[in-house]
Amino acid sequence: MFRNILVHIPSERPVRPVIDVAVALTIARRSHLDAVAIGYESMSAAGMIVEGGAAVGAVMGAEQERARERANAAMAMFEIEAKLAKIAYGTRTFATIPAEAGRTMSALARLYDMTIVLQPEFAKASHDNEIPQQILFNSGGPMLMVPYIHKGALDAHHVGIAWDGSRLAARAWRDAMPFLMGAKAVTVIAANEEAGEASSDQLAAHLGRRGIAARVQRLTADRGDVQGAILSVAAESNMGLLVMGGYGHSRLQERILGGVTRSMFDCMTVPVLMSH
Repeated sequence: MFRNILVHIPSERPVRPVIDVAVALTIARRSHLDAVAIGYESMSAAGMIVEGGAAVGAVMGAEQERARERANAAMAMFEIEAKLAKIAYGTRTFATIPAEAGRTMSALARLYDMTIVLQPEFAKASHDNEIPQQILFNSGGPMLMVPYIHKGALDAHHVGIAWDGSRLAARAWRDAMPFLMGAKAVTVIAANEEAGEASSDQLAAHLGRRGIAARVQRLTADRGDVQGAILSVAAESNMGLLVMGGYGHSRLQERILGGVTRSMFDCMTVPVLMSH
C-alpha cells in the first residue's frame, strides 16, 4: 500500500516537482519516505586513475567533493519541505560516476513499494535524465514519473489505465491498486484494441469485483501517435494519473525504451505510474 516510498532528488535539474508530489503522497498514505540525491563525478577525472600521476589523488578528491556538494544542495531543499511537513523520512547523498548511478538507484529501489522520479528532459543534457529508465527496467517495482512541468501534489481522483492486454499492462494496474482503490473515477483506455482473452471490458469487470467502478474508452490512433491519443483522453477527462506498462527491448546488452514508452518519456502532461 505504498508504505515505503523512495524519491530520486535530481542534483542537476529542478527538484520542486518530485518533492511536492513525494511529500504530499507520504502525508496522504502515512508512509515513510526516503530521498536519494546523487552528485555525478566527471568521467575525465575518473579516467585519471588509469593514467596515474602524483596529483591524481588530489584531483579525484576535489571532484568527489564537488559532486557531493551538488547532491547535498539538492537534498537540503528536500529536507526543508520534509521537516515542515513533519513526515517520517530518511536521506542519503553520495557521489559516483554516471555509469554507476543508475545501477545504484535501481538496487536501492528494489526495497521500496514505489519510486518517484522526475521526467527526463532530453533536450537538456543531464545525467539525471538517465535515472528513470534504469529504475523502470531494473528495480522490479512501480515507478511514478512526474512531469518536469508539474506543480503541486499528485491528484489521483481520476486514474486512466492504458490497456492492451499485455503482461506489462497487467503488472501496471496491479501495482497501481492503492491509487485505483482511492480514485473517484477510473477509465480503461484501449487503443486500437483487437479481440482477445484479456479485453478492456473484461478488465473493467474484474475491477468491478474489487469495488472499482471503471468505464472503458476505446480509441483508434496511428501507430506513431498512440501516446498523443492517450494524453488527449487524459486531458479531456481531467485525469490526474495514468497507469501503463513500460516497454523496452534489448540491444547489445542495453535496454532501449519501446515506442509508446519512449514517447511518454519525451512528452507527458500528467504523472504516469509505469511498471516493467
